[in-house]
Amino acid sequence: MMRAARGLLLDFGGVLADAPAGGVAAPELVRLVGEVVGGQLPAERISADLVAGARAYSLWRDETSASAEPIELPHDRVWADFVTQGWPEPAREAVEREATSLAYAWTWRTEWAVRPGIPEALGAAVDAGLPMAVVSNALCGAAHRDFLAAAGLSRFFEVEFYSDETGLRKPNPRFAELAAEAIGVPIGQCWFVGDSLHRDVACARRAGTGAAVLMRSPRTDREPEHPDVSPDAWIEDGYGLLDLLHRSRRDAS
Repeated sequence: MMRAARGLLLDFGGVLADAPAGGVAAPELVRLVGEVVGGQLPAERISADLVAGARAYSLWRDETSASAEPIELPHDRVWADFVTQGWPEPAREAVEREATSLAYAWTWRTEWAVRPGIPEALGAAVDAGLPMAVVSNALCGAAHRDFLAAAGLSRFFEVEFYSDETGLRKPNPRFAELAAEAIGVPIGQCWFVGDSLHRDVACARRAGTGAAVLMRSPRTDREPEHPDVSPDAWIEDGYGLLDLLHRSRRDAS
């Protein structure tokens, strides 16, 4: 039986929102980068290097997640290390100057959609007096923040923590601890809700949260097994979280 939560820490992608996996560089991003570099590189080169850079950055994220205290790279480092190597120096410098605005454009997805049942679950948590925080690895958290505001979900959260703003990446336990401190709830009385065994559940276990809840997303099923960690509960969407909240409160009464 899971102890009733006094606070919730929730991931963004795969929990609050979902979008189809990428694979190609968005034409708008290619156009923006082309404008920043002043036409020094053809669109085909920019597009190919963005795709390769996204793949390399993803591999780096997987590698760093295996360390004890993963950190996040600043925006200019992401562009320099994974995308613009081999570009003319003036083009590299131009991208570095606009690294944050370009990171926002790289992060934003027009296909983002609120996951089923999430508004209902968040509303029930607020009604139950549970403070909540977003705890998300993000190339540019400002894009996530703007999506939640436009979707009418920001009002549910006391605070939003993103890796590019904190310099920490899940499963670094300090990431979860910062969020628990911000909402004023002991980490051992918080539930951590995420869609990744390797990042979210591992972070929850390292930080000592009261419970680790795994919400299945397409990424969940693509991940390799992680025999060292397991969640306290598996759910499919926000309606599953809503049911867990109701059941834990009934059991506690």
